[in-house]
Amino acid sequence: MSERVTVIVNPASGRGRGAKTAEDIHRAFADVGVSDIRFTTAIGQERDLAAQAIQEGATTLVACGGDGTWGNVANAIVGLKSDCRLAVLAAGTGNDFAKTLGIPAGDFHRMSRLAVSGPDTRVDVGRIEDKYFINIAGFGFDIAVLEGIERVRWLRGQFLYKYVALKSLFGYEGLTVDIASAAAARGTRKHLMVIIANARHFGGTFVIAPNANMSDGKLDAIAILDASPMQRMKLFDAVGKGKHIGHPSVIEEQSTRFTLTFPEPPAYETDGEYNRARSNVVEIACVPRALRLVVPERGAA
Repeated sequence: MSERVTVIVNPASGRGRGAKTAEDIHRAFADVGVSDIRFTTAIGQERDLAAQAIQEGATTLVACGGDGTWGNVANAIVGLKSDCRLAVLAAGTGNDFAKTLGIPAGDFHRMSRLAVSGPDTRVDVGRIEDKYFINIAGFGFDIAVLEGIERVRWLRGQFLYKYVALKSLFGYEGLTVDIASAAAARGTRKHLMVIIANARHFGGTFVIAPNANMSDGKLDAIAILDASPMQRMKLFDAVGKGKHIGHPSVIEEQSTRFTLTFPEPPAYETDGEYNRARSNVVEIACVPRALRLVVPERGAA
């Protein structure tokens, strides 16, 4: 049975790339009989447009943008406890979430066909405070890079994060945090970065959680301890290849829930969106199989 499809486009995604996709989106979805295409006009409006579409009977929401846009639409679906499906179109900076499951998010014509009648799978999401994330939640160096990106206006695309990260690598002073799970509390230590991952990729070119599984009911905590300048360079290279697991400065743990305790309320990011925690103690949990995600046909390239 064909789905009732609404497409939500963030024109500002990818530093304007989203706006340039409008003609391609209209053409691709017209070919499959979909004309309900809505554009955001304000930051974060994807969530409101998604909620409205669900209330009007949409059974599949197609989010066009990057990880932040996809995460905002997913927040509406999961927050409303809806069985509505999510399909993703790539028009962002990193478009990392789609990489873990091999979703052809850059192929608008193929994704339009999948949105109308393609298969889906149930995946986990993460919850932090009153937000959900589909890709990662990040603390420490990740936030320093996110802030630095706002000052670099001449570069866009998946290498933007990598450029700013390399530029910021030696000046970042580190982050003090205790990470606890059901298994143990580690004690307060200085870290370079803490990533709580649902999927494997982030930052456009980094394989931060190579063992992450989006349907195992667990999140992957990747804690990178503070290191010397030389070790930071080696870690930077290793993370780009997904080869950092097993390094003495890297602690990997899978759990259903993590408690992070900081000296003061930290800044953090969810799917590339900047947030400030309400408390110095931050609870992060996996919400198993909370989202129906449109995926390629099995065996398809």
